[in-house]
Amino acid sequence: MGGIHTSSGKVKSILKILDELYHDAKCSLVFHDPLQLLIATILSAQCTDERVNKVTPALFNKYRSAKAFGEAPLEELEQAVKSTGFYHNKALAIRASCKILADRFAGQVPADLESLVQLPGIGRKTANVVLGNSFGIPGIVVDTHVARVSARLGLTSEKNPDKIEQDLMALIPKEKWIKFSHQLIQHGRRICIARKPKCSICSLQAHCDYGMDESTPKA
Repeated sequence: MGGIHTSSGKVKSILKILDELYHDAKCSLVFHDPLQLLIATILSAQCTDERVNKVTPALFNKYRSAKAFGEAPLEELEQAVKSTGFYHNKALAIRASCKILADRFAGQVPADLESLVQLPGIGRKTANVVLGNSFGIPGIVVDTHVARVSARLGLTSEKNPDKIEQDLMALIPKEKWIKFSHQLIQHGRRICIARKPKCSICSLQAHCDYGMDESTPKA
């Protein structure tokens, strides 16, 4: 795997700096129970958390249980989530998943990865978001920010999210998995942005393969 040759000293330095920069890092989606977080995470695909947080209060007020979501008319649900984009697929995933939760799990979100990834539209990323933030079960969430920042830091050379997750799990202490995910997401949003990363003001630059390359004078 791509990142397992990274030195433990480098990893410790990165984790220390991330703790200093983002000591209070947490999930930016607003939710009150595991079901709400599951639905909010589905809606967050290709959409900002800020936008999702504008949509979910009315949504959660209208549909208050897995049964209610599972029985919602598709067009009605589509309209409710339309502004998050890809609303047809998101509405389908929410309704289908909630039907299964109502039928097989008494309306409750299961607290195990294997059950969660069997739900329609739920991959390891969404499952790990729910497990970590609702149940405190360690997992590394590999979204676009985590994938980009971990690659630039030299923690992985993989492109597949599942393989990136495995690389990071091998490098990062398990008790830090949840917070580390939030920290990389925040860093990806604020500093290590996709097109023009702010390497010159990045506290991680000295430990970053991409940042060190950027700072090396070109012949």
